[in-house]
Amino acid sequence: MDSAQGDLFEDAGNGGKDFSGADIAVIAALHANTGVDLSLLPPQSRRLYELSINAFCAITHAGMSELPITAAIARFEHKVLAAADAVTNASGPLTRGELEAAQRQTADAAAADRGDSDVCTVLEAAYKVWHEIHRLMGLLRFCPNEDGVYIARCEPDHFVIPALGPHFRERFGETPWAIIDEKRRLCLRYAPSESRVAGELFEFFNIDKNPAFLKNPPDSEWGNLWRLYHKTINNESRNNPGLQRRFMPARYWKYLNEVH
Repeated sequence: MDSAQGDLFEDAGNGGKDFSGADIAVIAALHANTGVDLSLLPPQSRRLYELSINAFCAITHAGMSELPITAAIARFEHKVLAAADAVTNASGPLTRGELEAAQRQTADAAAADRGDSDVCTVLEAAYKVWHEIHRLMGLLRFCPNEDGVYIARCEPDHFVIPALGPHFRERFGETPWAIIDEKRRLCLRYAPSESRVAGELFEFFNIDKNPAFLKNPPDSEWGNLWRLYHKTINNESRNNPGLQRRFMPARYWKYLNEVH
C-alpha cells in the first residue's frame, strides 16, 4: 500500500492530464451534492464511499491537490478500511445493521484522527483544495467571447476546475460558459444546447487542441461593468490592503477585471 495511491485517481498527478472521465464525473457529483454513481468507482473506493463519505471526500480532495502525498493517501485509505474491518462482535452479537453502523462510526473516527501523521497530511491537503474551490467561486470573472460563451480564466494552485462546474451551472442556468485553467491548459465547458453522452454534464478538454479557446475575449463592456461595480461599492475610507490580500491573494489578481 505504501507505493501506490490506491484505486481512486490511480493515474492522476500529472497536472490534471491523467484524471479520467470517471474521475471528473466523481468530482462534479461530490460538489453537486447529487450522490456519486457507484458504478464509476473501483471496488475499494466504492467500499470506502459506503463506509465513510468524509474519508472519501478527503481522499478525493487530497488527490486533486497534486501534492507528492500519494503514499500518505494510500495509507490513509488502508487505515480507514482496516479500522472498519477490525469491528467484531466481541461486545456481543450484533445484527447486520448494527455491525454496519459500528463499522461506519469506526471508519469516520479513523478518518478524523489528526494524531495520525497520514491522516493529518491528507486532511491538510484536502483543506487546501476545498479552500481554493470556494475562493474561486467568488474570484472568477467571466466575459463573453465572440460566440457568446462566457469565459473565465485562472491559474489555480490545485486541480479544482471540475469541482467548480456544478456551482456555475446553477448560477448561469442555460447560458453557455467555460472555465479555463491556464496553468494546466485545460478547459471545463458547459453548453446546455449541445447534446452530450447521457450522464455527462460538462465537456473537459485541452485548450491547445481547441483554437477557439486560445485567445482571450475582447475587453468588452462586460469588463467595464465589473470595474464600475467595484468602483461603486468600494469605500476608500475603509481600505485594508492586508486584509484584502488575505481574502484575495495577489496571485489571483491577474484575472480580476477590477484590479486593472
